[in-house]
Amino acid sequence: MTGAPAARRTGAPAAGGAGAPAAGGAGAPAATGAGAPAGRPTGPTLLALAVAGMVVSVQQTLVLPLLPQLMVRFDAPITDVTWVFTASLLAGAVATPLLTRFGDMYGKKRMILLALALLLAGSVLCAVSGTLPVLIAGRALQGVSAAMIPLAIGMIRDTFPAERVTTAIGIVSATMGVGGSAGMIVTGLIAARTGSHHPVFWIAAALAAAGLVLVAATARDVGVRAGGRPDLPGAALLAGWLVCLLLGISQGNAWGWTSGGVLALFGAAAALCAVWVAVELRVRAPLVRLGLLVGPRSLSANVVSALLGFSMFAAFTLIAGFVQARPEEVGYGLGGSVLDVGLYMLPSTVTMLLFSAMAGRLAARLGPAYTLAIGSAFAGLCYAWLAVSNSHVYDMLAFSAIQGIGFGIAYAALGTLAVRHVPMDQSGIASGINSLVRTTGGSVAGAVTASILAGRAAGAGVPSLGAYELCFWVVSAGAALAALIAVAHALRHPG
Repeated sequence: MTGAPAARRTGAPAAGGAGAPAAGGAGAPAATGAGAPAGRPTGPTLLALAVAGMVVSVQQTLVLPLLPQLMVRFDAPITDVTWVFTASLLAGAVATPLLTRFGDMYGKKRMILLALALLLAGSVLCAVSGTLPVLIAGRALQGVSAAMIPLAIGMIRDTFPAERVTTAIGIVSATMGVGGSAGMIVTGLIAARTGSHHPVFWIAAALAAAGLVLVAATARDVGVRAGGRPDLPGAALLAGWLVCLLLGISQGNAWGWTSGGVLALFGAAAALCAVWVAVELRVRAPLVRLGLLVGPRSLSANVVSALLGFSMFAAFTLIAGFVQARPEEVGYGLGGSVLDVGLYMLPSTVTMLLFSAMAGRLAARLGPAYTLAIGSAFAGLCYAWLAVSNSHVYDMLAFSAIQGIGFGIAYAALGTLAVRHVPMDQSGIASGINSLVRTTGGSVAGAVTASILAGRAAGAGVPSLGAYELCFWVVSAGAALAALIAVAHALRHPG
């Protein structure tokens, strides 16, 4: 049987299969299996995917510390400069379901290489940009690479032995936290020495090139192809309502939540979403099978993904502001620099890598749902710590270490839970949908925390300590709710 994909060996549905096996049924293990050809090493593929995932995560956070400098350099208001971040977010939201579906149809390695090539092109465009519109265009190209992580998870499921799938997914998922911290550190080091944004993006371009070469040389694509034709109407409608929704969320604080523009965007998102659902239910080969989004075994994984995205993305904004606040001026904070923000998150990087590698053993013993619940509980605990105690350096270091444990375990289990019940030829789009709702949760986190900080401001519009502590409690509650949903999933689907 050497060289035969596991989907064919185990009896998983072939290309165009109607649906996932029933929980606990004879076919259920097939959906969990992987497709590693016997005797071939998977280490080089895992290394390539992990490096590529880290590069993608670096580009997501490296611009956040640059926003104040960009306002000065381009003489632009914050509402214009924030498009440097928003453009990447919107491009990633639209590209993720498209490229992951195309990965199932035409090969995941091909789509990963495309995502990395666009990341490289976008990084070069940002590095040579002299105007804000060009920089925003480059960031949009970079944002397409957000599809790389779910594509990598689908490739792992296709090519790795079943007993290594959860561990491998955990390592690749952990690169989201590792790359996020690395991006803050790199930007902090450069921002302290120059006011130019160009060096940051040249470094991103070099990293993207390295990831592209690694994946091209070592990754293997042996998964079952879904076949069929692209669902172009579904793709256009999906892109339309996602852009309206995320644009409304991201601009709510700037434009006003009850402003005509925001309400119009939300209304357009609802209308386009309704039309999209109608189209996807009618076409023969839909872009997204709606069962992968709201099916009985998918809904809980996607809700947990949104809640964990809410928790993780909140750290990027809340912790950066809190660490840099000066206690002698506002009565709280650690008086750190941009570089200090990245250094405080180093414990998270270490524990995330360690515990993501251990998550496979835990999932094999407890199951991915209970493992996900444990990771989510740790994620909630770290924010509860900061809500109770936040005035010392050791508080931030403890938060960082516990956060890494939580997300290292949770994301490894979540990546497995999102795809284990679907046919092999739909693993890419299933992972892509899960990644998309996580991005949406992160967008909501930014809007919610910004509203709380702005609504409970002290003198001169500076957020009060109570505002930060309320945000920590809200984020902690979101992670705790994710843990409860994961336990409910485990009880409902014990198979």
